[in-house]
Amino acid sequence: MTIDASRPGPAGEDRPGSGPGRVPGRLRRPGPAERMRIQRIGGRTIRVSVREGAAEWAPLLLCNGIGASLELLQPFVDALDPRRGVIRFDMPGIGGSPAPAVPYHLATLPSLLAGLLDQLGHEQADVLGISWGGGLAQQFALSRPGRVRRLVLVATGPGALMVPGNPRVLLRMLTPRRHRDPGYAARIAGELYGGSARENPAVARDLLHATTRLGPARGYYYQLLSSAGWTSLPCLPRLRQPTLILAGDDDPIIPLVNARIMHRLIAQSELHIYHGGHLELAADAEHIAPVVEAFLDADRTTPESQAMKGSQR
Repeated sequence: MTIDASRPGPAGEDRPGSGPGRVPGRLRRPGPAERMRIQRIGGRTIRVSVREGAAEWAPLLLCNGIGASLELLQPFVDALDPRRGVIRFDMPGIGGSPAPAVPYHLATLPSLLAGLLDQLGHEQADVLGISWGGGLAQQFALSRPGRVRRLVLVATGPGALMVPGNPRVLLRMLTPRRHRDPGYAARIAGELYGGSARENPAVARDLLHATTRLGPARGYYYQLLSSAGWTSLPCLPRLRQPTLILAGDDDPIIPLVNARIMHRLIAQSELHIYHGGHLELAADAEHIAPVVEAFLDADRTTPESQAMKGSQR
């Protein structure tokens, strides 16, 4: 069941100035209209944003990190080709999605993503997951290989069997305080996220607070607990989708060595190391989005690529 809504009401709390707008100081490029809706899938209710794209292009399904609402990746979405359809959603209890009655586990979530694609009329999608969402993207690709055309893993690792970040950094993530206190988010931004947040902590503060929606604290803890004991490491050699692994050279949460390990284990993978930290997909979208676009378009003949080939003859 689908309910179209520009504001889902009490399911989430808007921050001052929140919504699908822009981070202060960052101009937003006009793009295709996006529709916000409430989807009920298999007993769960989630808030979904859909940007329609060209019919011949597979949509891009985005999976977010812990505690982050779908607005966090707006700068990245704005930097993508307007012909590319984009599907974003809030996990139960995050952003504008109501909290579930009982906790859930990451291993059970592929049915949620499959049901979302079914309701939107898509047999297959490209899937991008960042941080915690990278684990969800891996699980979906492993459990429903026919539904994932290409896979993009950003600032993520293989779960429990990974090289962990600094314990002090990981302790910061045990509570949702950074999502609820802008001043605190700015104070810890450099230590927690690295990259551009070290020199300009306002980048992280604005990404987390200027445009995002705030869900109940219970939703954060449910999402945090959902990955307990989960790992993809033994299964990574079974991933057959072409996979792009994006990792920052200054990411305190997910050390770079994890991306190198995943690259060795995933047969059809490419590793791209960017200069920056955990939030660079949104903070430096102008440079990272073209890398993602080139990967997603690698096996498709476009008018632009045909013209380029013709000019080279």
